[in-house]
Amino acid sequence: MDTIVTRYLATWNATDPAVRDELLAAHWTQDCVYVDPLADVAGRPAVGATIAAVQGQFPGFVFSQVGEVDTHHGQARFQWGLGPAGEEPVVIGFDVVVTDDDQRIRDVRGFLDRVPG
Repeated sequence: MDTIVTRYLATWNATDPAVRDELLAAHWTQDCVYVDPLADVAGRPAVGATIAAVQGQFPGFVFSQVGEVDTHHGQARFQWGLGPAGEEPVVIGFDVVVTDDDQRIRDVRGFLDRVPG
């Protein structure tokens, strides 16, 4: 499941829309769902648009894994950071990713732990 988190973060870090669409097609189900305090979307196009919007809000920032990944039964929970590459994250969040039988992301539930004022 660590690979799932790596693929997940790669999708969020893909600033080229074509690359992001390839990652979504390869690693997310067609009917995937993404829910956090600021978004509630379904389907790859909507997830891609959500990622693009976050990238627009935080230009030049990257997502990174913070800490260990905890997994069981096709689920992974982990903390992530968002900030300038190589620097302390400005935003910290916690996500739970659920995969299908083919290890494709089908459901994400996100929480924001630290957000700048």
